[in-house]
Amino acid sequence: MTNPFEDLDARYCALVNGEDQYSLWPASIEVPAGWAVAHGPAGRQECVEHIEANWTDMRPARDHRAP
Repeated sequence: MTNPFEDLDARYCALVNGEDQYSLWPASIEVPAGWAVAHGPAGRQECVEHIEANWTDMRPARDHRAP
């Protein structure tokens, strides 16, 4: 069985949490609590590109948001 996180032919979502952190997530797996779909479902590469374009600061939002 192929790892669902590495299947190039699968559909994926780009997830985001309350700290503005992103994750690539297989569309066939339920979205975990605390995360929301920011993009997709779409192809793996499209979701990776969305994450790369939008997750420009790896720190949790509480560490980079203005007071």
